Amino acid sequence: MSRPVLVRREQVLRGGQPLAFAVGLAVALVVGVALLVGSGHDPLRVYERMFEASLGDPRAWSVTLNRAVPLGLAGLAVAVAGSMGLWNIGAEGQIMAGAIGAAWVVRIGEGWPSPVLITAMLAAAVLGGGLLALGPAIARARLGVNEILTTLMLNEVAIRLVQWLTHGRWKDPDSHNFPLAPMLPDNARLPGLFERAHMGVVLAAVVILLFGVAASRTAWGYELRVAGSSGATARYAGISLPRKILTVLVLSGGVAGFAGGIELSGTSDRITESLSNGFGFAGIIVAALALMRPSGVAAVALLFGAVQIGGQSIQTMGVSSSVSTILQALILFGAIAAGVLTRYRVEMVAGDATEAGR
Repeated sequence: MSRPVLVRREQVLRGGQPLAFAVGLAVALVVGVALLVGSGHDPLRVYERMFEASLGDPRAWSVTLNRAVPLGLAGLAVAVAGSMGLWNIGAEGQIMAGAIGAAWVVRIGEGWPSPVLITAMLAAAVLGGGLLALGPAIARARLGVNEILTTLMLNEVAIRLVQWLTHGRWKDPDSHNFPLAPMLPDNARLPGLFERAHMGVVLAAVVILLFGVAASRTAWGYELRVAGSSGATARYAGISLPRKILTVLVLSGGVAGFAGGIELSGTSDRITESLSNGFGFAGIIVAALALMRPSGVAAVALLFGAVQIGGQSIQTMGVSSSVSTILQALILFGAIAAGVLTRYRVEMVAGDATEAGR
């Protein structure tokens, strides 16, 4: 009796990452057709509407680019940690911590010139995200505590902190007793680019580019890969693993916090407990599809931004917005399967059920 087994290829297929990405998208679209037909909708009309709303004209592009900013930075935060074999599952909370830092600067510097205020807001956002990641970083570097658990649990802490602030000290006296923070002043808003796109698009692109160069062409990036692949090799090479773990996790948190600052200053009117909007968790998918490489984060984030914006637009057609969430999951699963097949090939080998179980 034959059974399929995975055998590692002698050489990885060329273009594996883009190929896996394209296969994942194709799988999502094909399965999406079946879902839409089963629910009584015309797939062509739905997909056309999704395309028009996300990429059909300059206004659609501007909305998609704005959505890609927090997705890309959250994905970069996860990828920075992932390049060393660490998992930062706390980007959602770190985005909120960054927004808290930026909102605090607005409260103390409301009358500052706009360039000074925005710069201080974004710096405070990076600091806020990094501080939230500091505890898990110390616990992992010094005590060996699993960073997945600690970063995940702190998500809830950051959200509850925003709730406490908006219900208490930061509550807007003009909100008619609703738990809302004050609106941001005009000098705290990022300048616009075109249509609804803001300068955060450029800032995010610069940050992702810098990290991509640093990860692939500097000694820091090389040490990161060495430390992630083999702790023994890193120690032999004189690389301090505790210091690297501490630095990388705090840096990862700072990048996610930067996303919170941009989201507050560029898109939101005020800080709210829903400001992170699931971007931190979606960033895990973005990083996974980019194979934990900063160089691929921007393209994946743009696709996911388009899928999310398009998914929101089809609600006017009576289609549930959850379709976009299903499509994101299908893209991930399809890309993972295709990624495996770029490194392994399927072979049929002879063997009975007992041998297969071994």
